Amino acid sequence: MKVFISADIEGVTTTTRWEETDPNHASYSRHAEQMTKEVLALCQGALAAGATEIVIKDAHGPGYNIDPTRMPKEVTLIRGTWGDPDLMVQGVDASFDAAMFVGYHSAAGRNGNPLAHTISGRHIGITINGRAASEFMLYSWAAARYGVPTVFLAGDKLLCEDYADLHPKLLTVAVKDGRGGATFCRSTEVTIPEIAAVGEKALRQDLASAKIILPPQFEVEITYKEHSYAERVSHFPDVHKVSGNVIAFTRNDYYEVLRTLAWII
Repeated sequence: MKVFISADIEGVTTTTRWEETDPNHASYSRHAEQMTKEVLALCQGALAAGATEIVIKDAHGPGYNIDPTRMPKEVTLIRGTWGDPDLMVQGVDASFDAAMFVGYHSAAGRNGNPLAHTISGRHIGITINGRAASEFMLYSWAAARYGVPTVFLAGDKLLCEDYADLHPKLLTVAVKDGRGGATFCRSTEVTIPEIAAVGEKALRQDLASAKIILPPQFEVEITYKEHSYAERVSHFPDVHKVSGNVIAFTRNDYYEVLRTLAWII
């Protein structure tokens, strides 16, 4: 069994403030360590379920957060980026049996995490077909474009609740909750083994029945913080302004959604 894991940092058990996710800040290292531990726990669960090959995308920022010296021998760790619109799942393809997401966070505008955002901080929300789009939604759908089912998600409580229905076999681990600028973090002595156990359970499901079919059309709307940026990106092909700081576009191919977002977000 071949498994793809995408890992972020704002949704690991310990993070609360932006500087904790910044490699240039003194507090970053302990949270990068927690990111590594949660990835290792998910690898443990995947291997226990029978995974023989695991590819991990270090998906926070430029992609140099996970300690590569501690990965199991079955792991290939993707560090850095090459500009593919698949972004946080760069490297996924149809050869994978399942995708798993760890360290993910609530969407821009949601109150489940002080670090809630979607891709960048330029906007206050993205919707696709009327639904708030988180990074988990965007990139689990990117995996689905290749026929790869998503079966596991770890992150903040509201994220897990918001997207519980997005994939038919999705199992989740809520490692913390958020309210305003505060987080209610569970003990890492609990979340680490839970990620391993639920990850194993997720991969022992019928993976064929976990696959989804993407919508035939994608109506995307983005509300930017600054009207001047909305004006600028409204000149991108087939993007139009809805109001002063809101733009919209329609695509029939999900790859084109991702490619447009890569340029205008």
